[in-house]
Amino acid sequence: MPPRVKLRRRRRTKIIATLGPASSTQEVMSRLFQAGADVFRLNFSHGSHEDHAARIAIIRELEQQFDRPIGILADVQGPKLRVGRFGGGRVQLQTGQGFQLDLNPTPGDVTRVNLPHPEIIQAAAIGTTLLLDDGKLRLRVVRKRDDMLETEVTVGGPLSDRKGVNVPDVVLPIPALTAKDREDIAFALQHGVDFIGLSFVQRPEDVAEARAIAAGRAWIMTKMEKPQALENLDEILRLSDAVMVARGDLGVELPPEEVPLAQKRIVRAARQAGKPVVVATQMLESMITAPAPTRAEASDVATAVFDGADAVMLSAETAAGQFPYEAVNIMDRIVARVEQDPGWRAIIEASRPAPENSTADAIAAAARQVAGTIGAVAICAFTASGSTALRAARERPDAPVVSLTPSEATARRLALVCGVHAVVSPQTHGMTETVERASRIALTEGFAARGEEVVVIAGIPFGQPGTTNALRVTQAG
Repeated sequence: MPPRVKLRRRRRTKIIATLGPASSTQEVMSRLFQAGADVFRLNFSHGSHEDHAARIAIIRELEQQFDRPIGILADVQGPKLRVGRFGGGRVQLQTGQGFQLDLNPTPGDVTRVNLPHPEIIQAAAIGTTLLLDDGKLRLRVVRKRDDMLETEVTVGGPLSDRKGVNVPDVVLPIPALTAKDREDIAFALQHGVDFIGLSFVQRPEDVAEARAIAAGRAWIMTKMEKPQALENLDEILRLSDAVMVARGDLGVELPPEEVPLAQKRIVRAARQAGKPVVVATQMLESMITAPAPTRAEASDVATAVFDGADAVMLSAETAAGQFPYEAVNIMDRIVARVEQDPGWRAIIEASRPAPENSTADAIAAAARQVAGTIGAVAICAFTASGSTALRAARERPDAPVVSLTPSEATARRLALVCGVHAVVSPQTHGMTETVERASRIALTEGFAARGEEVVVIAGIPFGQPGTTNALRVTQAG
């Protein structure tokens, strides 16, 4: 009897699906995975630990059922800056009027409201812009005291209780991790999640703090959502395992015309650094209530693929929308179609970063070139930590990267990486055994027919991260 061909995607770019009330049952999550979800996101801004634990358990059951590693992203909330409450629950601010933000907890009115964040008052200066309710209202600071800010309303509108505050002009002396975040991260690590999504990052130190807490138990995915983070992009990338272009908050704090440029800059820098990069927020938002996306949304997903993102993400579309399966299915179709277009390959080739001055990068670049020259159907990368597969993926080869690793945790993390199909396989102990294993797995995983050529890369001595230094060509069988 021929071996069963296991599940494999027909695209390189990965899909992250957020779980929530619309997608918490085993039946729905199974359908989302089969439709194309490679990583599931748990949004710790919503739901209890019990809810998230139940979803994690289902994901791990799906892994066993489909014999495929599935990544889990725990996205922590970060500080939420909000105004206080109003006596009537809501006011209407007029453009040009004065409005005071202060530390007085008394319910507000049309002239003032509580701002329970002294750090904002401390950091603001005359001329500082404050954005309320996702940027719908704008205030400019005209006078300042230790306990209050007097502002002029430059863009008015309705303002109700507990609406959010954004301060794009200044670095706020507020840590990225709250007490709630620390509890959520401890829970997530205890339950074996693969990525920690870090919100409200302004400085490299914010990433270093989360990295110390994770201590290698999960990859740190930094969400680029603050203008201050863009100013420190290279150092933040160096400290992060992956990054997310979080266009929601980024779109509030940056002018709309700057957001596409920021997306391209972040994706380009992440590709240069060899770090996985996710494009997120409002990708197919109309599908929260409609069974098909708009043409503009389809183009937005395609743009992220053309930019070279490792993954695209669905948020409310799958967490709370009416058509979670359809959202994943159409995203899978859009991504696959873009990758079949000759223009996509031409753009990816033109934007490929030059190899770094290291043996590991030279081997990864050579694997792509050799595979292209001989028409190899796969590049098999043996890796313990994931670094060999990351380097191979950075090259964006024509051939898929089949990553063989003895670590289940590494295989799950590589579920995020463009073009990588991760397989858990016992550690090999010599190059002959490694080549034989690669030959067999390329066949059984459905990437090669018997006799087709496969490129194999590995590090000798085996099991030591960062030692990629060997390349062989073999035939599947």
